[in-house]
Amino acid sequence: MALYALGDLHLSFQADKTMDIFGRVWRHHERKIEKYVNKIVKPEDTLVLTGDHSWGRKLEECREDLAFIQNLPGRKILLRGNHDMFWDAKKTKHLNEEYRDRLFFLQNNFAVYKDYALVGTKGFTFEGPFYLNRRGEIIGWDEEKEAHARKLVARETERLRDSFDQAEKAGFRKFIMFLHYPPTSILEETSPFTEIAKEYGAEAVVYSHCHGESRFGDSIRGDFQGIRYMLVSGDYLNFRPALVMK
Repeated sequence: MALYALGDLHLSFQADKTMDIFGRVWRHHERKIEKYVNKIVKPEDTLVLTGDHSWGRKLEECREDLAFIQNLPGRKILLRGNHDMFWDAKKTKHLNEEYRDRLFFLQNNFAVYKDYALVGTKGFTFEGPFYLNRRGEIIGWDEEKEAHARKLVARETERLRDSFDQAEKAGFRKFIMFLHYPPTSILEETSPFTEIAKEYGAEAVVYSHCHGESRFGDSIRGDFQGIRYMLVSGDYLNFRPALVMK
């Protein structure tokens, strides 16, 4: 029994979308997902998919993508990504009822792995635009968009805290935390998300969203403040699920 994670499947069986702009690694990437998940993940394992599952904008446009995920081995837990337009946060309960015993949608709730609570939310990170000098150094940014980003971060931290609090009330004291967005922006060393992870004693923070080699270092990777931070973007891992815990 093991816990794995992988993000950014960006499936498009019912939508005409491609990720090829981000490099050759995305060519026929759904075949890689199927190959590596079937090779690595066993039926008794848990696989957390950290958002951007489908390009479909409505649930009916995502059915084939969700069926693809459903048919992968292991217990599948899904987190919301910024492109998951089919998933209204207020309708998470409905999704969990419809896909009961097939997929679990992690939003304002928690899942269980051994004696750990798996908590999470989409998150948010300010991504610019940034203004650079001739040396490529950041000398400014769009302050209006940054202010809007702070509001979204506040909303997402509230949702994350709700997930932690529900798990604590249920008696859990060990946590693995999942985000879609990275926990910090390129301007930050810490953030409200890293502070919550530290406050509740999360053992690991797992995130995705960063595409292309130039973006893989946008946030924290490795041990930081006693917490393990893991980037699990599909192209970063070449679509091989990352082992979070055995």
